[in-house]
Amino acid sequence: MSNYLDVFSLKGKVSIVTGGGRGIGLGIAKALAGAGSDLVMVARTESQLREAADDIAKEYGGQVEIIPADLTQVQQFPDIIKRTLSRFGRLDIFVNNAGSNIRKSFLEVTVEDCQTVMEIQLKSAYFMAQTVAKEMVLAGSGKIINLASLTSKIAVPNISVYGAAKGGIFSLTKSMALELAPHNINVNAVAPGYVRTAMTEAAFKDKDRYDWMLSRIPLARFGTAEDIGNTVLFLASPASDYLTGEVIYVDGGWMAA
Repeated sequence: MSNYLDVFSLKGKVSIVTGGGRGIGLGIAKALAGAGSDLVMVARTESQLREAADDIAKEYGGQVEIIPADLTQVQQFPDIIKRTLSRFGRLDIFVNNAGSNIRKSFLEVTVEDCQTVMEIQLKSAYFMAQTVAKEMVLAGSGKIINLASLTSKIAVPNISVYGAAKGGIFSLTKSMALELAPHNINVNAVAPGYVRTAMTEAAFKDKDRYDWMLSRIPLARFGTAEDIGNTVLFLASPASDYLTGEVIYVDGGWMAA
């Protein structure tokens, strides 16, 4: 009889996580490391990456490589893959997590605001995934997990650019899954509900908004980075080998309500 725990093991695998130094990205990195994966963590702030990598290595004992990089600079992406292969010799899992947001009403958003958010949330996600996928095609397999959002499907006031970008991630996930399936590459997305991070802190500090958000969640609590990490782990593991092109909402029941 098979050991069903083995289908969640990432022992011998190598994962890249963008935006892995804090928040949801750090929760994802810990989940993958806890299941046995070696890690490459990519983000802008080297000090955050180094602290996160040291904590993960101490807690889980795996190997962690950090690559400080500005993910708006598409020309850096091939070097990230090159460094990953140089250190570990393979690439199995990619988590497209890095992001940014600007809170403004639709009527106040500037061209610069739009460019700032779209650059990292959609353009960077698109071309980093493309760079990774080219390597996975050569290897004959891989798992790509994009980070979508509740706003991939619903509207929330004052984050129209973010919502437009995350709607793009929803569609991109479907397109990638279709085109990469012949290469044995699974592509799925996780859409977090409300999780308290540095990027969402402003919403949590507004008492009226806090109460409104909590009232919409059937499970009556906000999400944690661990909640998101656990779902990403499922999508990264052999347990999800027959799952592709899906967007999983990890939202405490928000979308169901």
